[in-house]
Amino acid sequence: MIQLPRKNKIRVQKGHLEYFTAGNGGPTVILINGSGGPLEGWYKIIPKLAESSSVVAYNRFGIGGSDKPLEPQHGMAIVESLREMLRELQIQPPYLLVGHSLGGLYANLFARHYVKEVSGVVLLEASHPNDLALNQYQGKIIQTMNKMLGLFDSFSKNNKLGEVNYVKETVEQINRAIPFPDIPLYVVTGGKKVHKWLMPTEVYNIRMENQKDLVGLSNQGKQVFAPSSGHFPQITDPEIVIKAVKDCIQSISS
Repeated sequence: MIQLPRKNKIRVQKGHLEYFTAGNGGPTVILINGSGGPLEGWYKIIPKLAESSSVVAYNRFGIGGSDKPLEPQHGMAIVESLREMLRELQIQPPYLLVGHSLGGLYANLFARHYVKEVSGVVLLEASHPNDLALNQYQGKIIQTMNKMLGLFDSFSKNNKLGEVNYVKETVEQINRAIPFPDIPLYVVTGGKKVHKWLMPTEVYNIRMENQKDLVGLSNQGKQVFAPSSGHFPQITDPEIVIKAVKDCIQSISS
């Protein structure tokens, strides 16, 4: 069984955040979970990434062992709490951001606001600002996966300050921000069609078009398909995700 690093907690202005770090080397890889997803969801890719890079994973407020949120969890609040955590841990930029699902919006927003702090981005089945039915498909899939993993946490739409309730604000923040920087960008898209009860065909087709659109955020954008994956390539196609991250690191270095 894969052993994850020991989890720790660190105090930031709005409370305690749960995190772990692994490995050495740069740029530091920052793993940004999907909506309600705990850091344990990265268990299949962390050991390999940590062989050559520093890796940080964490739970946002309201998830896992992190404190409940004290303020609305829109995109900029999440970006700033992440930056504060990294400063407290004395982990210096630039970072390679890896965003899964809704975490892709936060990586997108981070890169636009703090261009000098981000050297590359990898998006895994990431949300696009124009995705329709965003809350519906993410909520069903992630809640199901959390139950399967036995990692269901207290995060839900019933939490009035929770991030699911502020997706619209996050998208508006992205749309108001400067253009995405011209940096290495890898978009990993699941090649396995999701069951209709999880995502209607119309929504699936729109998302596939939006995945192509994400690639165009940067002149250095590349799309990678994970053929065995639906919404969780880091679990069902971990080697493809690991390669995408390592290829992004190589692109940064060249």
